[in-house]
Amino acid sequence: MGFIWSIIIGILAGFIAGKIMRGRGFGLLINLLVGIVGGLLGGWIFTLLGFDANGILGNLIMSTVGAIVLLWIVSLFKKKE
Repeated sequence: MGFIWSIIIGILAGFIAGKIMRGRGFGLLINLLVGIVGGLLGGWIFTLLGFDANGILGNLIMSTVGAIVLLWIVSLFKKKE
């Protein structure tokens, strides 16, 4: 059941980060990937800062923060059109 929650949280985190950073989502698959990688990045960032995310809401916040940081990093390397 934890795996299913991770997927749901990843999709939500990627969707929220897409809305914050670009104003729209990227689609289900990309939102999932951004959310999962963002969850890993957010977990690393929160550990460095000494925070611990507990529960579904804490994991969603951590994953969303990580996904926003990930999208920001990607935007630094993206060409301006």
